[in-house]
Formats: sequence, structure tokens, C-alpha cells
Amino acid sequence: MTELESAYTFTYRKPPSGAEVTAWRESLHALALLLVDAGLEKVELLLEYPLPMCSLRADAVLAGVHPRTGEPAYVVVELKQWSAAERIGDSDDLCQVPGIMPPRAQLHPVAQVRRYCEYLVDLTRELEGHEHRVSGVAFLHNAEDRNVVSLLTAPVAGGRLFTRTTRDAFAAFLRERIAPDPEFRAADTLLNSRSAPATRLLDAAADEVRGRSHFMLLGAQQKAFSLVLRTLAHVHREGNGQKEIVLVNGGPGSGKSVIALSLLGELARRRIPTAHATGSKSFTRTLQRKVTEGRSGTGKLFTYFNSFEKARGNDLDVLILDEAHRLRETSNGAPVGSRWAKRRQIDELIDAARVPVFLLDEHQVVRPGETGTAEVIEKAAADRGVIVRHVDLDAQFRCGGSRAYEAWVLQLLGLEPGGPHTWRGDANFEVRVADSPAQLEDFLQARRDEGCSARITAGFCWPWSRPKKDGALVDDVTIGPWRRPWNISTPEGVGGLPPSDLWATEPAGFGQVGCIYTAQGFEYDWSGVILGPDLVWRGRNWHADRSASRDKALNGASGPDFDRLIKNTYKVLLTRGMAGTVLYSTDPETRAKLKELVPGTAGGGPS
Repeated sequence: MTELESAYTFTYRKPPSGAEVTAWRESLHALALLLVDAGLEKVELLLEYPLPMCSLRADAVLAGVHPRTGEPAYVVVELKQWSAAERIGDSDDLCQVPGIMPPRAQLHPVAQVRRYCEYLVDLTRELEGHEHRVSGVAFLHNAEDRNVVSLLTAPVAGGRLFTRTTRDAFAAFLRERIAPDPEFRAADTLLNSRSAPATRLLDAAADEVRGRSHFMLLGAQQKAFSLVLRTLAHVHREGNGQKEIVLVNGGPGSGKSVIALSLLGELARRRIPTAHATGSKSFTRTLQRKVTEGRSGTGKLFTYFNSFEKARGNDLDVLILDEAHRLRETSNGAPVGSRWAKRRQIDELIDAARVPVFLLDEHQVVRPGETGTAEVIEKAAADRGVIVRHVDLDAQFRCGGSRAYEAWVLQLLGLEPGGPHTWRGDANFEVRVADSPAQLEDFLQARRDEGCSARITAGFCWPWSRPKKDGALVDDVTIGPWRRPWNISTPEGVGGLPPSDLWATEPAGFGQVGCIYTAQGFEYDWSGVILGPDLVWRGRNWHADRSASRDKALNGASGPDFDRLIKNTYKVLLTRGMAGTVLYSTDPETRAKLKELVPGTAGGGPS
């Protein structure tokens, strides 16, 4: 086990958790004994196998040849220590494990391993057209059949779930599908395969993404779209590993994500190996859910910046990097150049594709360590002799298309020269200042009653508690008598409320307060923003108060960096609305300043 722990630490640049080590000790021992008893001890075993272009890992992949055809054969094995489990209601693919508190929905192990198999086939070029070479199975080595009956009878199981009771049947299952490879090539073939979307996956994505009529490109958006296609054609003509970068810079609502999705659809239609990546779990999961809804597998084209640490050079033709201001120095957080992080994340992403496309807004850098600036990208390109082609977006599609409001926010926060000045109004966008958080919420609820979408966000100035054992949320955000919970901090929803990743897009997200990490990248009709005590107006300037921040991510920021990051945070929150923004500050002096700058709005009246 010590050798496995060392290999894991070396590969993933961090030691395994205690729970992982315990799981290995029990589950891998059970699997190894079974392989020996089945006469398959010489089958190659890939442990903690990383699925392409994502952070998920399969517990084990057996690599060998088919016992009858001699073709390469792979069996993905999901190992569970569960001694009992039961289906949730009438669900085919959800279950729960007794004794885990609070109760949590788990994916049926067979549903989980089937998705792993599909993912592996869809994004491994050596397997394209050879889906039959991959099988998946789940092994609950501590469980008796009688304790997981409802899992065994679920439609998703289909003979692919084995327990301690059916251990011999599992051995027979494996002998039917895999045998040792006498030349030991199968594992190397899989490990060295190009990671790129299969053509059938590209076809499905093209149908879905390109079929959405609201992806209409205008002005500089169309210029950026066409430039990427022309650049790709150029590098193909040049050959010899030629590489060029397209850098698209634009403010909030300038259409960066529309460009990204339009490119993804067009490149998929042309069957050009491509992928879309962001640094935001919330943004990526929402794209997977919303853009590809109803199209099985197409969500695999949406991944993360840190998914390319081990990618081979030019696996993709185009890599679309949306929200590129969220790039990190390294993909695993280790210091660059250390034994744990040989390369910078920017270099990994440039290496991964012939045409990396960076779409960014430098004013949205909100965490220490985020390095996504034009300067960083240009320097990395210059160091490699790579040409960078630029597009600056000049339109505004969020905030009611109001350039006046975007400029007002930047000057309000001191992010651009000119200082705070009076809001003069704009027919396309409404700005209000509320006297209380209750008044802010009531106004937004009235807009929701009219059919608009709305959310409340705040600076990270209050503690953030996990749900109670009964699933109830804790009212952490307390301002006088007004009390509301933060959005759910876990990937699972609670009591019909959406998980953190879907707070900004699911209607039930209203009623919980969002923060920068759940709001960034999203938009809604009306935005209510609570300025906390981390940014207050004193005399003639803003004062960023470190002691008022609960954001642990900012702990290491220097004074000037902390000031800049807090202002960038509020800039992002203040530019989420499409129709209007309602502001409230917990600080009386700041609230008075806001009312002075937005005249006629005392008490939340019209601007």
C-alpha cells in the first residue's frame, strides 16, 4: 500500500486521503484475490485511472485481450465498500446507503460505471468504432445479495452488479470478457491514445448547439468567430505542428460565451476535434445541463482548465477557453517548477491544441492566484514563438445593453479613472438603492411575480454553514431582523433547492443569497446586490476591510491585491442583471453615498 500511496502522490501532486487509503486496502485486496482465483492474475491493472479531459477517476481498469477474438479488451471496475444499499423510490439510477448522515443520494454503481465506459469511449480515439472492447462492472465486495436486493433488480443493473454472494459469477463474467495480453500492449495502447471527442459525439453536439437560434453573432463577435476559423485553416495549411492563439477580450455581457458556444457548434459540425473549458464548476455544469440537455453524452465536450495537465500536444485542433481570466498558475496549486507541478497551466493549455482560444475579462479576476490576463497569455506565447491574434469586443449585451451602466460601475469602484459620479439614467437599464435588505428582496419578488428572473448576491462577509442534519439551511446572512441562508454549498440539492452549481439558473435559487463563486459567469433579469462591510465608503474613497471578509481564498492577498480583488468581486456582482440592479449596503455611510449617486431612489423608488 505504501508503494501505491507514493505513486498516487507523485502522479496527483498530493497525498491520498485517509478514506482513499482505507478503500484501497479493502477494495483492491478483494479485487486482487478475485483475479487470482479467476486465473486472471496476469491481466494488467490500471488503478485510479484518470478519464480523459476531466478530473474523474475509475477505480480500476483491467487491460488485456478478448479470450475469443484476441482484440484489445478493457473492463472498467467500480469498487464499493457498501455492506447495504437501497434504491430511492422508483428511481432507476439513484440509491442511498444506510447510516450516512445526513442522507445523501448516490448514483447506482452500475449507472456510474456505465457512464465511465461511455466517457472513455467518447473521448479516446483508439476506441472510436470499437465500443465493444469496453465493459463495465460494479463489485460490492462487502455486501450480501439480500442487503442490496433493490439495486440488483433495478433496470440499470442488468447483470453488471456483483456482491460477495455472487463472487464466483463475477469471476466467470470477467473470464468471458478478458484474458492476459501476451504482448502486454493493451494498457500502453489505452494510456498513449489521443484524447479527443469521437466523431459521433461531435455530430450530436453540432445538432444541439448549432440548432439554438439565439446564438446570433453581431459585429466583433462575428469577427472573432471568423478569425478562429481562418486561423485554424492557416495552421492546417502550414502543418509541421504550427500553432496560433486567438485572444478575445471583452467586458461582462459582451458576448464571449455566445462566441464560445457558436464556435463549439460549428467546429463539431465540421468534425474538428474541439473542447470547451472553463475554470468554474458552476458555469461548466450549467452548460452541460442546459446547452446539451436531452443529448446523451454531449456534455463531455465541456470540461475544466485543470483537465489538460497530462494531455498530449495538439490532441485537439481547437480548445475554447471561456472565462480565461480564471486561469491559475498551475493546475494542481503546487508551486510552478516544483516536483509536483512541472509546468504552468497556461503552457498546458497552449500545448493541448493547435488553436487555443482565450476569452477573458481582466476585471473579473477575483481570487489570488488567478493569472488570466492578456499580458500573461502574450508572454507565454512569445516565449514559444507563437503568434497571438487579438479581438476586442465592443458591444454590450448584458445590463440592458447599457454601456453607460458598465462604465458607471467601473468608475464607481475606482477600476477605471473618473471616480464615482451620479447615475444619469438609461432607458435600457434601471438602477435603485434600497433602504433595507427586506425592501430589496420585496422589490425583486415583485419582478419575479411579473415573470422576470432575479437573484440576491452579497459580499462574502458572513459565515457559511452546511445544512442541518434534517436538510434545513442555516440563515447565516443576518442584517438586523432580515435573515437568509447562503446558497447550498454542496453539489447535491437539499429539500427541492438547487445545488451550488445550479443556484443561478434554477428558479428555486431565489431565497438563498449567492456569492461571487456561484454568480460569476451567469446572468438574470434583476440583480440585488448587498455590499457588506468588506467594502465601505469613508470620506472620499473606498476602504476594503480585510477583517470583515470571510473569504478564505483571500487570506494570502497583499493589501493592494485584496483591495483590487474585493472591487473586482463587486464589479462582477453588479453586472449580472439584464434589466436592472438594486443595491443595498450594510454600512450607513456607504448607503448614503449610494443614494447620493443614484438620486431619487431613497426607499427603493424609481431611478
